[in-house]
Amino acid sequence: MEPVANCDQLVKVDANCNHLDSGDIVLSQYDIEKLIIVIRGKQVLIDRDLAMIYGVETKALNQAAKRNSARFPERYRFQLTKEEMKELVTNCDRFKILKHSTSAPFAFTIFGVSMLPSVLTSQKAIDTSIRIIDAFVAMRSFMVQNADVLRRIAHLERHQIDTDEKIDMILDKMEESSPKLLPEQIFQTGCVWDAWAYVSELVRSAKKRIELIDNFVDDRVLSLLMKRGEKVTATIHSRFTKDFLTDLEKHNKQYDEVKFVQLPHKNHDRFLIIDDSVYLLGASVKDMGNGLCAVTKLLATPETVLGLLK
Repeated sequence: MEPVANCDQLVKVDANCNHLDSGDIVLSQYDIEKLIIVIRGKQVLIDRDLAMIYGVETKALNQAAKRNSARFPERYRFQLTKEEMKELVTNCDRFKILKHSTSAPFAFTIFGVSMLPSVLTSQKAIDTSIRIIDAFVAMRSFMVQNADVLRRIAHLERHQIDTDEKIDMILDKMEESSPKLLPEQIFQTGCVWDAWAYVSELVRSAKKRIELIDNFVDDRVLSLLMKRGEKVTATIHSRFTKDFLTDLEKHNKQYDEVKFVQLPHKNHDRFLIIDDSVYLLGASVKDMGNGLCAVTKLLATPETVLGLLK
């Protein structure tokens, strides 16, 4: 189904899906054109919209057509399938009231509309049918005159879908070939950039906290921790050095605070805690890659490691 109406147009209805105050509504040809949609390749008006235009209840309109079913073969009037009804509700806001309806609405083609004056016997019904048929003709004329433009738009939409799918494929390939944060990594002597890039990605992956346990730190560690996301806390557990504390004080005056905890004693190994994961570092962060070293993800919890510092 390809709606060609203003599907965002909302009309007040009651609990029985009838338009309120429909008897007082007089729609122009332009307004009627906006209610016409395309279903099964046919331009149609849905029964509740048609009832509003005629100023009758939807139930009365359909009963009149049903009593004269011989005058309304399927090419004049047909009932929507469940799938068509679902698509109608999805695409057109004014039909959302039908979402929980147990009965699918009927659609009237231009032929069905031309037959209605014979079952809705009034001068108003005749005049209304003429306006509706004029709207159908105008809509059909518009689509014929602009068929090439509409085809171009459809082609562009299909092309855009194909382009989006290709972009998704490229992004998936890039994701597959991009470096992963492996649970363990070994860096050969001289691979300073590779080691720094790996630890940087660990820092960027943090969602809640970062805690570094390292005897030897300098301003390069502060630069590394600036790569963390917003609201991610950072704490350095290290030995006291006057120069570093000066750097830290200046850093914290300008950027998000990095906390410092004095280690009670010298530790042999270095650890990096990222949220709930613990990584064993084979070298101080500032020296990663200068010599053969490894980064290994441990099974121990952060609380276990932090508890052993005391």
